[in-house]
Amino acid sequence: MRYLPIDPSLFVQNRQRLTALLKPNSLVVLNANDIMPTNADGTMTFRQNNDLFYLTGVDQEETQFVLFPDHPDPKFREVLFLRETSEQIEIWEGHKLTKAEAEQVTGLPQRQIYWTHQFEQVFGQMVFEAEQVYLNTNEHTRATIDVQTRDARFVDEFRQRYPLHRLERLAPLMHHLRAIKQPLEIPLIQTAIDITDRMFRRLLTFVKPGVWEYEIEAEMMHEFLRHRSRGTAYSPIIASGANSCVLHYVDNSQQCQAGDVLLLDLGAEYANYNADMTRTLPVNGRFTARQRAVYDAVLRVMKEAKQMLRPGNLWDDYHREVGKIMESELIGLGLLDRHEVAKQNPDAPLYKKYFMHGTSHFLGLDVHDVGNKYRRMEPGMVFTVEPGIYIREEKLGIRLENNVLLTDSGNIDLMANIPLEAEEIEGMMSEK
Repeated sequence: MRYLPIDPSLFVQNRQRLTALLKPNSLVVLNANDIMPTNADGTMTFRQNNDLFYLTGVDQEETQFVLFPDHPDPKFREVLFLRETSEQIEIWEGHKLTKAEAEQVTGLPQRQIYWTHQFEQVFGQMVFEAEQVYLNTNEHTRATIDVQTRDARFVDEFRQRYPLHRLERLAPLMHHLRAIKQPLEIPLIQTAIDITDRMFRRLLTFVKPGVWEYEIEAEMMHEFLRHRSRGTAYSPIIASGANSCVLHYVDNSQQCQAGDVLLLDLGAEYANYNADMTRTLPVNGRFTARQRAVYDAVLRVMKEAKQMLRPGNLWDDYHREVGKIMESELIGLGLLDRHEVAKQNPDAPLYKKYFMHGTSHFLGLDVHDVGNKYRRMEPGMVFTVEPGIYIREEKLGIRLENNVLLTDSGNIDLMANIPLEAEEIEGMMSEK
């Protein structure tokens, strides 16, 4: 892996925390993600199943993990299955984890590490002792799943082989655990943010009229890759002019023109953890009066929303209050009429014309990380704060986004060191 070794105590503690949530005499099975095909004999870059990684730290394909805390035999209480390597694999694909290396990564003793081809033999000595079996599925509320995953295939296979076992859903437990970041996770997220910071400072001296959006993307990737990141946390949005009003614009194919703004939604990945940052720049280095007015309005909403992220708050209540702040700013910009707002349908607020997405989402191993919006906010949660105003008729879109950690003593802006104020942006862009 490109990233530095992670303290295995993180994964040991994560397994202990999951164990505490299980019903007595329960067995848990997790599977690695597939390597997905492209065309012919091509494949996509492998990305590990985040729940498996969270519990083991193993970042390798064809991995399985079985947790059975109440098994009578201690060696079957935590069992890892790895793809066995060979000289042929070493020649064609490179190094795979040995059992000794897996012990260092996971904190599991080698006697509890097997090869994947031994799964059925070992699993047969475990499964019949369990009263219920927790299997994993993707239950993210925004997920669109058209391709069957390895976890989903395992559910089908398990039902055929063991039809009398009682199945339980693992996802709610993992969502509950992963929503609260552990002390060892925060530095990993911070490293992804620090790499993003270096990238953004590089772009501030690179952006100018005439540069192409894809050239900016190239500068971004250069900075990410040279700091142990595998690349972007998500498809980067590099959107100039009218493109800044397209929420998920990823073509990055237009030339930046003087007088336009450039919306950058970019974040680095590090050790499977993610940063999620948005900044908006004046292509020529100075905002027009109108651009500055909209920028400052978004920044004020961002600052107020950030203060509202605190333990005890509820997701929907928070977003409603942010909407009221945005309404006031849009009225001040002449985009909404105060009297019309007073008469609006509360279920279809008028501000949605110019600010149509949410302000915050969970952040962690997934960019839109797992969590339950009906759960009150708690210390250890990490959220984005990303208000925006999009005026399509003016070809002007401005969004700003930072990542915030909730604590008992207030929230911590993990991106506080990344330039944000308009004067600071303009000043750094003038240093070309």
